[in-house]
Amino acid sequence: MTIDLNRRDLMMGLAALGLASQTRLALAQESGLAFDAPKPFSFDQLVEQARQLAAQPYVPEVPRAADTLERIDFDQHWRIKFKPENTLQLNDGKAPIRFFHLGRYFKLPVGIHVVENGQARTLRYDPKLFSIPDDSPAKELPSDIGFAGFRVLEPNSDADWLAFLGAAYFRTSGEDNQFGMSARALAIDVATPTPEEFPRFTDFYLEPSVDGRLVITCALNSPRVAGVLRMDVKKGGPIVMDIQARYFAREDIGRFGIAALTSMYWYSETDKLRRVDWRPEVHDSDGLALWTGTGERIWRPLNNPNNVMTSTFTSDAPKGFGLLQRDRNFENYEDDGVFYERRASVWVEPKGDWGPGAVQLVEIPTDDEIHDNIAAYWLSAKPVKKGDAVSVDYVLHWANGEPYPGDVGKVVSTRLGRGGVAGQARPAGVTKVVVDFDGGLVAGLDRFEKGVKPVVSASRGTLSNIDAYSVKVGTAWRVTFDVAAEGAEPVELRLFLREGDKILTETWAYQFLPVAARS
Repeated sequence: MTIDLNRRDLMMGLAALGLASQTRLALAQESGLAFDAPKPFSFDQLVEQARQLAAQPYVPEVPRAADTLERIDFDQHWRIKFKPENTLQLNDGKAPIRFFHLGRYFKLPVGIHVVENGQARTLRYDPKLFSIPDDSPAKELPSDIGFAGFRVLEPNSDADWLAFLGAAYFRTSGEDNQFGMSARALAIDVATPTPEEFPRFTDFYLEPSVDGRLVITCALNSPRVAGVLRMDVKKGGPIVMDIQARYFAREDIGRFGIAALTSMYWYSETDKLRRVDWRPEVHDSDGLALWTGTGERIWRPLNNPNNVMTSTFTSDAPKGFGLLQRDRNFENYEDDGVFYERRASVWVEPKGDWGPGAVQLVEIPTDDEIHDNIAAYWLSAKPVKKGDAVSVDYVLHWANGEPYPGDVGKVVSTRLGRGGVAGQARPAGVTKVVVDFDGGLVAGLDRFEKGVKPVVSASRGTLSNIDAYSVKVGTAWRVTFDVAAEGAEPVELRLFLREGDKILTETWAYQFLPVAARS
């Protein structure tokens, strides 16, 4: 099972498809952009259209000129440049927008519409908007073939910070201006015996808001669902997306993943055995963070397993969850090309009561950094059935950390090694686990605090040599223990620090894979 997105191609394509532009152009005829006549538009109107669409049988989409588009591979695709002088300017030039061309990996066009005063005008595709090499297969395409997606740039710059390209994926460059993981509107039947379904955005409605933010309304369709997402995007430090999502099911859907996140994890300090590359660590995210409805904070370090693994974290009315990049030290990556330490964390903040359900984490084996092999999403306890309407609101925070970190100490590293005691014979089949906590209540502890106790549990196997002590005056504390378990089945480990009745840290929840640890 693989997630059908080559993240390295997408990232490189975003960088390659831009040209410098220092000219701020208004929406005028001389920009080269042409629009159809305006039509009435509203979010509610689009939602009603989605409801009616879902009541009808799905009509499969067949790409036009598919053979020609197939010849526009990655190398051909990056050579097709959107001309800077045709940039669509929104918010008085604060949100310049340029468009992606169709190609092998993006064969179905999307509608681009600009909304002003409750009226939507459709942008017409014209090959003259692009610089297309004379020997490009794109020269053979129909003159109205359409756009593949779009990206939003910094004012007066070719640097982009927001992009929509492919299926229902989207992503931003976060606080440190470095693209990494992606979000997606829905994750349907991820890691199930049936093929995964990839809904796609069919139309985008771009609208400047009164306070300078960018509003993007996206129409969505797929064989089993139709829907609409309205994103109110605020930039400045963390990038914040206030999202209203409305979905309508054509058929029963077994796994309906809401507020889905997609990332890459190859290896970190935890898994020395997978360090086949010269860099110490390679990942866009190093863990899943959860804030449950009961207030518990959980940190689940990511794995690169040998088989597809799905972990479920049950929580009624969750306060939030996200895939985070906690390690922000360059020397832990040593990559001066893609700068993993700058990758944004993405936190999902539910609005309203989402009710009973669970956050699911899917981990897929990978042997390289080019594949997004991690997915996380919310799964309601109520199954989605044919004819159901699903309404959900949430906020996405693209930031360097959690927007609501709380006061408990955080896990800063997880390491595995040989069990036993140094200088003595090492027992077979025993793994030592070392977990460091830092910040929050932990930072306020005295180094010689005697009342700090580790609470450690395992779903199976035996634990021994449990210890906790300060490793950094005034900040970090370390917990070490040995775990032994027969067989290849995962062992669910849990750990936190307490002092009397006070919980000092988040709960470290790790899926220990005995075979991987011994191999």
